[in-house]
Amino acid sequence: MAGSEGPEFDFTPRAQVPLSGAQGQTAATHALASMAYRDSSVDKLIDANSDWAKSDFKKGRLSLFEPNLGEAFARAVTQRMLADGRKPLIQSFGMEPQAVLEHCLAANRYRKERDTRLTVVTGVFGLLFLPGVLVWLGAFQLRRTLAGASDKRVGAVGYVLLGILGLAAIYLFLTAPLGGLLGVYLRGLLIAPIIGWFWASRICEKYAKGLHEHWTALLAGGGLGAKIPEAVPSNPGEASAERLRLGLAKLSAEQHSNVVFYAGPKGILGMGTRWGAWHLAEDLKPKESGGEIHPFRSWDVVKAVHDQLRMLERTPLHTGGFPAPAIKHWIVAPIGEGAGEVARPGGTVVDGYSVRDFEVQRICNEQQFGAGNRHYLGVQFTLWDGQLVITMMISVTVLHETLRIEVTGHALGPVHPLFTSKPGRPSKTVSGMKFWETREKPLPLVPSREVVRLAARAPFTWYPPLLDDLGGKLKLPEPFGLRHVWADKMWRHRFMADDVLRAAPPVLRVVHAAALRVLEENNVDTTSFAGRSLALSGMVQSAEPRQADVYNA
Repeated sequence: MAGSEGPEFDFTPRAQVPLSGAQGQTAATHALASMAYRDSSVDKLIDANSDWAKSDFKKGRLSLFEPNLGEAFARAVTQRMLADGRKPLIQSFGMEPQAVLEHCLAANRYRKERDTRLTVVTGVFGLLFLPGVLVWLGAFQLRRTLAGASDKRVGAVGYVLLGILGLAAIYLFLTAPLGGLLGVYLRGLLIAPIIGWFWASRICEKYAKGLHEHWTALLAGGGLGAKIPEAVPSNPGEASAERLRLGLAKLSAEQHSNVVFYAGPKGILGMGTRWGAWHLAEDLKPKESGGEIHPFRSWDVVKAVHDQLRMLERTPLHTGGFPAPAIKHWIVAPIGEGAGEVARPGGTVVDGYSVRDFEVQRICNEQQFGAGNRHYLGVQFTLWDGQLVITMMISVTVLHETLRIEVTGHALGPVHPLFTSKPGRPSKTVSGMKFWETREKPLPLVPSREVVRLAARAPFTWYPPLLDDLGGKLKLPEPFGLRHVWADKMWRHRFMADDVLRAAPPVLRVVHAAALRVLEENNVDTTSFAGRSLALSGMVQSAEPRQADVYNA
């Protein structure tokens, strides 16, 4: 980053995985990616739990080894998305999950470089002067334990103990009666860790500046993707690079799957809850002019609606109107409200993670009642720079002589405000030369207790499972998808709520107009359909959000 004061860290000089997200829809992506560079407490992420799902942190054996928010988030996301035999992922609409994963990988590499240097410091001053280091680490662990107590007076005891230990170290250094090499070593037992801490603090401060710079750049709209050279094999023998490349390809295929999951009152995972529903259901009768109804199928109606929805962005007036929507045929599978995972369909009817076109048509025409997946035609608008996703789902069913056309609205709100918070420089207020003057004195980005934590963790980062056992790890909510599990409610945002409600009437009218045209062409009496359509058109004028998936028993 030009002109930065932090470390010059090129995330790779060799290869870059390009972002595939749409231009101008990066706010949610960058907000989630910035979590990989944060240095606050994991508790902040736990407090950001939504109605969709709950994150959790599994405590370790020693609080001194606990990860911070960025460390826990980056490790949890990379493990969840790249581990062998992982559970399926939920699509993240309105953002690009691969970009978030790339930043998590890049942040891990950045911290690994820092930890390599800290390991050298720990090795020099820790192994050679191990008894003294253990005394200092025990004191810091005791201080962290006491500081976590609900009684603040008990927490203050930890600071007193550290002060006493520091004074004892100075006293022994000056007054130890032993001479010779043994005396020098005994004096160094308590002094050498302080020198190691000073060296480690310089390293930590340098890399903390770099992490804050990447955090700030993402929230400011920095559009460059993180470079991850380990995803591009440089020779046929690099099995880990090939595995990572295949993992990224699998993630991209899942993101573009046409299979979604309906979780009862939680709505469609990844698309949000159902806030409104409009139904047109009338009998199929031939026209009074005579003749029989020409044979047609549900797919004929759906195809006509699909073609007409592509014209939504056109308007007779010179206004902004709708942006180009994403129109897609979806296969919706039902799962339980509290299901811990989903199962994607397989077999010859599936190509990658998407159901083939001929099977989509079969489900649309034949799988309308009883067990099995269902077909929906979706029109999706991604607004507010990716922070708002509006999806209107259309289904067409024919049972006996009744044709039913259903239009439902789903909405996914912005990411939690935690993800858009910017870094701040630690400071404290001090008095000036005159008693009425005060000023803000900047403090180090990495306080003393954080330096000790990072230095203690550094040697164990080479074997993450042991570090997870010692310090704990973040448990992500399931079924996991980056976007919906931390989505906030958009109804608190006036303009977002207006956009959701305004999208319903035009879509509903286009659907009805296309369906009526197909019925007319196939000699169906459309009188009752047209009357019902006009009634629904009046109802949708005052569309209001409600819990359409909650039924009163």
